[in-house]
Amino acid sequence: MTIRMVVLGAGFGGLELSTILSEALGDHLDVTLIDRNDSFVFGFSKLDVVFGRETPDAVRLSYRNIMKPGVVFRQETITAIDPEARCVRTDHGTYVADVLVVALGADYDLAATPGLIEGGNEFYSFAGAERLRKVLPTFSSGHAIVGVTAAPFKCPPAPSEAALLLHDHLIKCGVRDACTISLVMPLGAPIPPSPAASQALIAAFAERGITFVPNRRVTALDAARRVAILDDASEMPYDLFLGIPKHRAPDVVAASGLTENGWIPVNPENLKTRFPGVYAIGDVTSVGTAKAGTFSETAARVVAATLLAEIQGGEQPSAYAGAGTCYVEFGGGRVGRVDVDFLSGPAPSGSFIEPSAALVDEKRHFATSRRARWFGL
Repeated sequence: MTIRMVVLGAGFGGLELSTILSEALGDHLDVTLIDRNDSFVFGFSKLDVVFGRETPDAVRLSYRNIMKPGVVFRQETITAIDPEARCVRTDHGTYVADVLVVALGADYDLAATPGLIEGGNEFYSFAGAERLRKVLPTFSSGHAIVGVTAAPFKCPPAPSEAALLLHDHLIKCGVRDACTISLVMPLGAPIPPSPAASQALIAAFAERGITFVPNRRVTALDAARRVAILDDASEMPYDLFLGIPKHRAPDVVAASGLTENGWIPVNPENLKTRFPGVYAIGDVTSVGTAKAGTFSETAARVVAATLLAEIQGGEQPSAYAGAGTCYVEFGGGRVGRVDVDFLSGPAPSGSFIEPSAALVDEKRHFATSRRARWFGL
């Protein structure tokens, strides 16, 4: 039996799912993996680009390196999704599947925050990270704000990491004493499921003179006055703004009938949607985890195990636990680790491993192991 599958999105979830199924089924698999981009970038690599630790070309992993039995990659733009028929149209053709998996992530809506395009920067998109890389050398004095404009947002530790790495950057440039840094977040703590990680980050902010502004979000920028306006109508002057833009499901997903309240609802145990033969994984869903690649990856493993059980007649896997590992940059050549479980207990919980140089190597291995597994590099 050959399973005909279409996977939309070649991020953590799409890559892991395709890899597992290829390893298990080989040529008995017929997977079309579709993404509009020509390469993959780890989310944390964008901060490496911003702060000059890596070049943009060095962090791109080309999809042309995907050579797996039963898997074909197509760089195409998806123009329509019909979940009832499990049919997908792109700018190059039409695909009909026995199993359709939507793993298209979240898009960024910069226009949803007035003034962000005209008066600020963002580092969540790769293009935004490249632009900010060029802007940073022009900042040598004044107030820098790392500001979240809406929730949910990908990788909750990332704004904290950006503030800490900006501190290091300004020290390296010899201008830290001429600058102030503030972090504005709509959360009460930097990483709510892990009080220990949050306390460590808040202590790191205090040690570095970074002002933490919790339970607030940036609703607009007044580019002419160089002022950030918060959701309580208070204002914060700025000279450099590093924004986390509003996230939303891709337009093609919203138009498909898959979403409710902006995201795709799924059975939290197996990631099935209400449409037979259609799954959704990762940031595009409202499954109840944080939006981060690690949770998309673990969701992909559950979907793969579910499909293999159906194909090969084995037992169904355990329910998706919403578990994942996040590495947190503390600056100063140290990385911490947070292991979070969102779904298996009565409430989300997270353990924390203190930042160290050893975890820098572990984070590097996290990336190199997936580079080898997904791309053969």
